Amino acid sequence: MDEAAIRDRLRTVDDPELGDDIVSLGLVNDIDVDGDHVAVDLALGAPYSPTESDIAADVRRVLTEVGLEPDLTASVPDRDDLTSEEQVLPNVKNVIAVASGKGGVGKSTVAVNLVAGLSQLGARVGLFDADVYGPNVPRMVAADEPPMATEDETLVPPEKYGVKLMSMAFLTGEDDPVIWRGPMVHKVITQLTEDVEWGYLDYLVVDLPPGTGDTQLTMLQTMPVTGAVIVTTPQGVALDDARKGLEMFAKHDTVVLGIAENMSTFVCPDCGGEHDIFGSGGGEGFAEEHDMPFLGSIPLDPAVREGGDGGKPTVLKEGDDTSDALRMLTENVANNTGIVHRQGVSQTHRSEAASPDR
Repeated sequence: MDEAAIRDRLRTVDDPELGDDIVSLGLVNDIDVDGDHVAVDLALGAPYSPTESDIAADVRRVLTEVGLEPDLTASVPDRDDLTSEEQVLPNVKNVIAVASGKGGVGKSTVAVNLVAGLSQLGARVGLFDADVYGPNVPRMVAADEPPMATEDETLVPPEKYGVKLMSMAFLTGEDDPVIWRGPMVHKVITQLTEDVEWGYLDYLVVDLPPGTGDTQLTMLQTMPVTGAVIVTTPQGVALDDARKGLEMFAKHDTVVLGIAENMSTFVCPDCGGEHDIFGSGGGEGFAEEHDMPFLGSIPLDPAVREGGDGGKPTVLKEGDDTSDALRMLTENVANNTGIVHRQGVSQTHRSEAASPDR
């Protein structure tokens, strides 16, 4: 088969989320045919996203069915004109911010379980604890080893559960208060991202402090954020503050990957009864009101607190509703990250196809 025939064959593979075939969407970057061997480069940008894994599996299937040996790669064309030296974090495919409008909604818990879940899927993952005023991620993953320094005065992050970690908690005393003003926050955020040997990552998750202050603005102005996850509880007060976070990301043209509702229904371990301690359905209603994806509800479960205090993320457990909910949230974040990339590629493809100069 020649390239044209293979391209026609690939038109039978649909993107279930964008609603068209991958050729029409411009998701086939390149095809190279050598006898029965065919190399196909696909515009897939969310490694280990269940949807993108299914698309790749469908491509392999339709090519194998006609006697070809497919070799698939994935790359999203860079729409910026910056060289690798000019880019911030050039070896990181996706930067995902986890934010909340207020404290106490379990934002760090969501961030920790998200990275552990992505690593469990097989992705190369880093977690940057950017909550400079209250860094507690190391405790939540039982990471006791501080980063190592290289001869070039860069930091090599420690790893736990397959996740590379960086936190201000590694660089201050355990009980030392952190009292900084805006310029100092800007400097430390820059250093803890650019001066760290992150290596090649599929996802770098950034756990932001609550609110809309200096740390959030610094990150949005200096880092190539793929998208944000907003964490809330079902109660109205938390939703009011989540709305402020939504507005902050909108002002900086940052895509919101979805709304995560934490501390939803509590199931009593003694009587089995369900109790909506913080209300019910607020996160899902908030997402629907603002036309945002809803990533899922995480039950109010003592096991989540125990996992955080004990340093073992609950998502790594098997066979209970809470760990299943956290895995579903992880998959939804990965899937929505893929949608962001594929929509961008498709829009560029169709714009170029419609241009009279082409």
